[in-house]
Amino acid sequence: MKTSGQLNVGDGVIPPMRELQSALRRITETLARELARPTGTVPAWSDRDWTLARAVAATHGVAPLLWSNLRWRGPEEWMSFLEQQASHTRRRHARILELLRLLDRRCAEDGIAATALKGAALHTMGLYRAGERPMADIDVLVRPVDAERTAAMLRSIGFKESSRNWKEREFTPQSNGVPAALGEHADNHIKIELHERISEKLPFRITAVTERIFPAMPCAGLNEYPSRAALMLHLLFHAAGAMAQRSLRLLHLHDLALLASRLEAPEWEEVFESGASGPLWWALPPLRLTARYYEFRIPAVVLARASQDCPRVLTKLTAAHTLTDVSYSRLRIDAFPGIEWSESAPLAVKYVWNRFRPTPEHIAWRASASSTGWAAGSEWSTMSQGRRILRWLGSRPVRPVAMHAVRAAFSARQ
Repeated sequence: MKTSGQLNVGDGVIPPMRELQSALRRITETLARELARPTGTVPAWSDRDWTLARAVAATHGVAPLLWSNLRWRGPEEWMSFLEQQASHTRRRHARILELLRLLDRRCAEDGIAATALKGAALHTMGLYRAGERPMADIDVLVRPVDAERTAAMLRSIGFKESSRNWKEREFTPQSNGVPAALGEHADNHIKIELHERISEKLPFRITAVTERIFPAMPCAGLNEYPSRAALMLHLLFHAAGAMAQRSLRLLHLHDLALLASRLEAPEWEEVFESGASGPLWWALPPLRLTARYYEFRIPAVVLARASQDCPRVLTKLTAAHTLTDVSYSRLRIDAFPGIEWSESAPLAVKYVWNRFRPTPEHIAWRASASSTGWAAGSEWSTMSQGRRILRWLGSRPVRPVAMHAVRAAFSARQ
């Protein structure tokens, strides 16, 4: 029998929100610790917990890594899920490599200098083997002067521009398939995200570090980062933006930990060199959170250096943050997520006002996102701003993207 606050999905019952949030926190933190420091102890979870674990592993992009790193075996359905995710990721990676080679050739032919970002660079460095790290898309950075030529080139190889926002332009294949409901699938379409700058909203003010990422003397084709320090800078910056938006993934922390283990003292000094974007006031929270799970990967001297530039309020308010607090494992919609990332009181006031009266650009993005897999069918995704405020005041609704993974995991039990 269904009790108050529960939802029937497939042959499983999603628990009430308070109970669900508690379970997601417990499972998220357990998997984070197991990935960082594997033990031989199988978690004492219920069948429902193991179903939620699939949602957590998929949301945080670590199912393939858990398959190759866990030292224990859970229930057969759990192990089968991890194995399938590793297989799909490996097959998808082969398609991504083929597309990267095509982009390299076409950029070289058209005289376009580009940089392949994040996941592509981490694979090139050998930090991951094929099948270990999911890549939802290929991120490419070009000079603003080359953006339209690059867009035309992408159209010529079968991609269409499906959306654009303050951060990037998204290109998807002309013939899109239906993406898998949960986790990776080898046949999911591969998106290309075209960047003219490397920027994040912290929490709504746009900050950029492009001059530290793009090579000083690039050649036509796909280029690597100028250095490992530049890649670390970008990973930290991306993680900071994700923390401010409450969308951090365990995969982000794993990326940071792996790369941190390769950096030497002079490279860390290069990370903190002041460029046109100024000091790295946003770097301490992602570094400290990585160190919380991956002990000894972030040198104490690096944390001390980062704390010098971090505002006192941000230092204090993020000190106790866990992965759950700043990720999609946190179910409830916050009124002012990431307000602690405001650099000053006036900026915090502007952020609050922006939350009450979002810009036309944000409303347009919200409308375009409402048709995506995680938002489709969610009343919240299509609700007006006024109704959102009233709903939040009356019921504290849950985040559609978070519940999408939970529903998909329970539906898969049918």
